[in-house]
Amino acid sequence: MAVFVTRRIPAEGLRVLSQAAGCHVQLWDSEEPVPRAELLAGVSGKRGLLCLLSDRIDREVLDAAGPGLKVISTMSVGFDHLALDEIKKRGIRVGYTPDVLTDATAELSVALLLATCRRLPEAVEQVKNGGWTTWKPLWMCGYGLSDSTVGIIGLGRIGQAVARRLKPFGVKKFLYTGSHPKPENAAEFGAEFVPLTRLAEESDFVVVTCALTPATQGMCNKDFFSRMKKTAVFINTSRGAVVNQQDLYDALAQGQIAAAGLDVTTPEPLPTDHPLLSLRNCVILPHIGSATHATRSTMAVLAADNLLAGLRGDPMPSELLL
Repeated sequence: MAVFVTRRIPAEGLRVLSQAAGCHVQLWDSEEPVPRAELLAGVSGKRGLLCLLSDRIDREVLDAAGPGLKVISTMSVGFDHLALDEIKKRGIRVGYTPDVLTDATAELSVALLLATCRRLPEAVEQVKNGGWTTWKPLWMCGYGLSDSTVGIIGLGRIGQAVARRLKPFGVKKFLYTGSHPKPENAAEFGAEFVPLTRLAEESDFVVVTCALTPATQGMCNKDFFSRMKKTAVFINTSRGAVVNQQDLYDALAQGQIAAAGLDVTTPEPLPTDHPLLSLRNCVILPHIGSATHATRSTMAVLAADNLLAGLRGDPMPSELLL
């Protein structure tokens, strides 16, 4: 069972593969993404592929692998980097890592929201550059969660976990939107299912935790931001392409909304001269939603277990049903 692993992953995951009987691992042993040519060469003749969300697994990769490729295991909850239609045609099974990163991503979402609405990066910079001269009644004021309305776009596992963590802050009301109502999930928070336009108009905080699909791509655009309150804060920890970044820049620069916090962008990494990075009211993180030691190790082990189960023809712990 020859497999190709596209990046250096936590040791626990590699150990699972190396200790599996009959499993021969070829590893791109680097923290940096595998170059395209190396990916095409590495996957050639392999039965299994363990990849990351930064690896574009398209027809070219599948052709390079050849007909022997039986399993793709991605160390991610998202799968928009996989050409699923083509993968399905070829009868290749797919494993992914949902659930295990829910808590870490929800924690990061809340941390990013608080850092953005209370202007923490700005405040730290003021301390460092001498801007802190004395206590000032109106200086560095932001927005609080108490008595606020929070709108969540995508009340799935992560959306629910975010709401669960925000509720004790004294949030007055939760709104949510998505492809369909989820009354059982929403009951815990008393959340109301509303159209996207109403969520934009009524929310003090908007948190995006939905999957990237054709329906959600570019969903947060000029029309969306124009409906938001001037005091509202926008947070995205889902996928960068859900947001039209030029429209977000315009909304922030023109004071249409108060601030934004992003853990995901298009592209990733964001070029250092990107206009969004010039704004004081935009906090951008390098896609670290799941970045705790425990979570990344658990993801690696699950990805390895998925790969091995698929190669053996057994049920995967977490299989994406195509």
